[in-house]
Amino acid sequence: MKVFVIAEAGINHNGSLEFAKKLVDAAKDAGADCIKFQTFISKNLVTKNALKAEYQKQQTGAKESQYDMLKKYELSFDEFVKLGRYCQDKNIEFLSTAFDFESIEFLKSFDMKRWKIPSGEITNLPYLIKIAKLNKPVILSTGMSTMDEIKNAVSVLKENSAGEITVLHCTTEYPAPFSDVNLRAMLSIKEGLGVKVGYSDHTKGIEAAIAAVALGASVIEKHLTLDKNMEGPDHKSSLEPSEMKAMVESIRNIEIALGDGTKKLQNRRKKTFALPAKALWPKDISKREKFSLKKI
Repeated sequence: MKVFVIAEAGINHNGSLEFAKKLVDAAKDAGADCIKFQTFISKNLVTKNALKAEYQKQQTGAKESQYDMLKKYELSFDEFVKLGRYCQDKNIEFLSTAFDFESIEFLKSFDMKRWKIPSGEITNLPYLIKIAKLNKPVILSTGMSTMDEIKNAVSVLKENSAGEITVLHCTTEYPAPFSDVNLRAMLSIKEGLGVKVGYSDHTKGIEAAIAAVALGASVIEKHLTLDKNMEGPDHKSSLEPSEMKAMVESIRNIEIALGDGTKKLQNRRKKTFALPAKALWPKDISKREKFSLKKI
């Protein structure tokens, strides 16, 4: 099955619809299946005095509040309508994570093929129930979550008629060091919950995402930026367009290389089979002479 690749634009548009459209172009050119944004109303999401996360302070400074930062990167509903149409014109799937109930109601009008639940809402039962009752496939991120919390969230989604559930292993650090990635946890989730799994990658580079595909990830999510040096909390842990394209190409090559699991002689090998193979040739043997290995 083809791996579903999500180019996570998030808020890397920096509050600009034009930048958002350029990210759509970059995702399409890279071969991603989908581009994902984040839909929120800042006043519904955080208080005006809420502090930034440490990684956000490192990337954007500590002077402004979380609210002020988010407000700066917030796209209006009207802009999202235009963005959705632009994705349709470019023939790339539009997806956006809703971070509040008003945004969920708004995004319902887009008739998205699937819904993405962010790590921070995994214990928000009313949120999970509302998403589940939309009866669409759900992708669930699990950064900062315990296995019990993941199991409970999956149970809530199933009990409330969610479509197919895919759980993404995720390390909520930006960028995440390789020592904290623990890709085998993705396999533990698959075995423990009996669901499809994937990987939301916040490391620098593309190695971890490619390794996740080799381990069986069905979904890969990776941040995309136009320029890592742009102002904003997520640019440094994102891929630039050329890097995103290289990642997608590598994933497609790995899909081919994994094959179907059946050990068999390949067609090309059949054509050259006789060339490297050894042959046995007998020495002169008289009629009725008893054969032995010495005669080879």
